[in-house]
Amino acid sequence: MNGFLGLLRHRDYRLLVTGVTVSSLGGSIAPVALAFAVLDLGGSASDLGLVVAAYALAEVVTVLFGGVLGDRLPRQVMMQGSSAAAFLTQGVVAVALIAGWGSISLLMVVGIVNGSLGALAGPSSSAMTRQTVPEGDLPAAVAGRRLCQNAASVIGFSVAGLLVASFGSGWAIAVDAATYAVAAVCFGLIRVVATSRAAESRPSLVGDLRAGAAEVFRHTWLWLLIGQALLYHLFFGGAQSVLGPIVVGDDLGRAAWGWALAALMAGFIAGGLVSLRWRPRHGLFVGTAMLSLTAAFPFAMALGGTGGGHLGLLLLGAFVHGFGLEIFSVNWDLSIQQNVAEEKLARVYSFDLVGSFVARPLGLAFTGPVADAVGFDRWLVVVGAVMGGSALLSLLFPSVRHLERRSGPSHEVSPV
Repeated sequence: MNGFLGLLRHRDYRLLVTGVTVSSLGGSIAPVALAFAVLDLGGSASDLGLVVAAYALAEVVTVLFGGVLGDRLPRQVMMQGSSAAAFLTQGVVAVALIAGWGSISLLMVVGIVNGSLGALAGPSSSAMTRQTVPEGDLPAAVAGRRLCQNAASVIGFSVAGLLVASFGSGWAIAVDAATYAVAAVCFGLIRVVATSRAAESRPSLVGDLRAGAAEVFRHTWLWLLIGQALLYHLFFGGAQSVLGPIVVGDDLGRAAWGWALAALMAGFIAGGLVSLRWRPRHGLFVGTAMLSLTAAFPFAMALGGTGGGHLGLLLLGAFVHGFGLEIFSVNWDLSIQQNVAEEKLARVYSFDLVGSFVARPLGLAFTGPVADAVGFDRWLVVVGAVMGGSALLSLLFPSVRHLERRSGPSHEVSPV
C-alpha cells in the first residue's frame, strides 16, 4: 500500500485516480436509482430491461470508435468531454424526475446517449494510466487505480439504496451527475504529452480499426484471452443476473443474494490489495490460472439449486470468484499496457471491451430457457465448468505461459 501512496506524488496520476474513482462511485449509484425510477414511473421488468439494453447496445456499437478517437486525440480531452456531457445528460434526468415530468422514453434516450459517451471515453481512460507515471511504477499504478475504483463501487452500491429510499431516484441521479462534474474537472487538469498522430499520417476510420484489429491478432495471448472473456460473459452474465437471485433467494432468502454480491466485491478489494505487493514474473500466466477460481461462485450457487445451499459456502464462493478475477484483471491490464504500442493502445482496449461484452446480451437471453430445460443447478454447474475450464485451457498456450512482466523502462513491444 505504501508503494501506491507514493505514486500519488505524481500530479497527473493523482488527478486520474481521483476522477475515475469519483466516476465509479456515481456509476454504482446510477443503476440502482435508474431501476427504481423506471418502477416509480409505472414501468415493468420488461421496461427496465429495455432501458438497460439500450445503454448496453449503444456502448457496444460505439466503443470501437472510442478506441480510434482515443489514439487520434488527446485522451484527457476525450475523458473530460465525455464526463462533462454525462453531467449534463444525467442532470436533465435528475431535474425531470424531481420535477415530475420524467418518462421511461426519456430514460431510454438518455441511456443511449450515456452508453455512447462512456464507450467513447472508456478506451482512452484505460490507456491513460501509462501516460501518468514512470514505466517502473506502472504495475503499482494499475493495481492501485483498480483498487480505488472497486472500493468506490462498494461504497456506491452500499449507499445507493439509502439515497433512493431517503430522497428519491431523482436526487440519487443528481449525485451521479455531480460526480461526473468532479471527474470532468480532474481530467481537464491533467497535463500529459499528447500521443495523437499528425493529421497527414492518419488513415481513414476504417483503416484505423483495421490497424487496431491487426495489433490484437499480432499477440496470440491477447486475442486468445479476449475470446476467453467472451465465453466468461456469455455464460456468467446470465448466471449472475438471472439465475443467482432466483436460486439463492429461494434457498437462502433474498438478503443472502445481497450478501453474496458484497462478498464478491470484497474479493475484488482483497485481490487488489494483494496485487499491490505480489508481482509474479509471469503475471499473465498466474492471473489466468487465478481466473479459473471464478468457477467457485456458480458452483456454490448450484448447491443452492439442489436444496443443499449453505450461506457460508455461497459467500466463500463469491469471495473467491472476485479475488481470482481481480488478480487476473490487474495482470491482464498490465500485460496490455506493457506490450502494446502506445499509439494503438486505446484501439486495443476498445477491441477488448467489445470482445468481452458483445455476447453478454445473448447470454442473458438464452440463460432462462436453457436453465428451465436442463435444470437451474445443472446449468450452473455447466457455467462453472466452462468458466474454469476455458481459463485452464488457455494456460496450454506458450504465449500465455511465457509472457513476462517488465520491471523497468522499455519501449519495445512483444509480438507473441
